[in-house]
Amino acid sequence: MSEAKLTSKGQITIPKAVRERLGLRTGDRVEFVEEAPGVYRIVPVTRDVRALRGVVPRPACPVTLEDMERAVREGASRSARRR
Repeated sequence: MSEAKLTSKGQITIPKAVRERLGLRTGDRVEFVEEAPGVYRIVPVTRDVRALRGVVPRPACPVTLEDMERAVREGASRSARRR
């Protein structure tokens, strides 16, 4: 079991073994998630962008560049009309 000491400024140093297990490096951020009253879990916030793969589903049918450009033009013209 690892432990850390709280400084007068409210800071702690995460022990090296814990940082290694969490894959944390200098500059990474962590989140403290309350599991139960008085019980917290430390979760790394910085994740590899590849972890996001599959979060957004693929469209049912492919969209062409021309379709995208048309949608942008239509959106821009609607926005201009509202002004």
